[in-house]
Amino acid sequence: MSRLGKQPVAILDKVEVEVRDGLVRVKGPKGVLEQRFSPSIKVEVDRDHKLVRLEALDGERETKARHGLYRALVQNMVVGVAQGYRKDLMLEGVGYRVTQQGQKLVLNVGFCHTIEYILPPSVKATMDGNTKFALESHDKRLLGQIAAEIRSIRPPEPYKLKGIRFTDEVVRKKVGKAVTK
Repeated sequence: MSRLGKQPVAILDKVEVEVRDGLVRVKGPKGVLEQRFSPSIKVEVDRDHKLVRLEALDGERETKARHGLYRALVQNMVVGVAQGYRKDLMLEGVGYRVTQQGQKLVLNVGFCHTIEYILPPSVKATMDGNTKFALESHDKRLLGQIAAEIRSIRPPEPYKLKGIRFTDEVVRKKVGKAVTK
C-alpha cells in the first residue's frame, strides 16, 4: 500500500468536494476542477472532519502505484481551487523581451521573427518589466505544461546562459574552449 495514499486530504475553507460515478469534482473560489478515477480506488468525503480519504480496493501492483498518485491529484485540486498556483519565468539575453496582448504572449528571443503563444483561458499572465513574467492558474498540471512549453521555445544554453528559464532554476555555466598557446 502507498504510504502517501493512506494520508487524508484536508478540505480547505470555501472548497466543496463531490464524488460521483468515479469522478471527483472540486469547486472553490478560483474555479472548478474534475478528475476521473479508477474503479479500484475508493474515494470518500468526510464532511464532519473536512477530509477526503482514498482507499485501494485490491492489492494489484497497478492499483498500489495509482493510490498515491490519486491522493496527490486530489491534494493539488483542493489547493489549486483555494489558493492557485504560480510559475515565474524570466528571459535572459540581449534584446530578449516579452509583451502581453490579452491572452497572447509575444516573445522576442533572438529569432528573426517574434513568437506568439496563446494562453488558455484558465491561465493568466502578469508582466514584471520586459524580461520577467508570471503565469497563474488553479490547475497545477496545466500550468506546468504551459510553462514548460514556453521555456522550450528557447531553453537556457549553458555557455552564455541566454534563453527562457524559471526564476528559481539554476543553470550551471560551462567554460568555453580554452585558448592554448
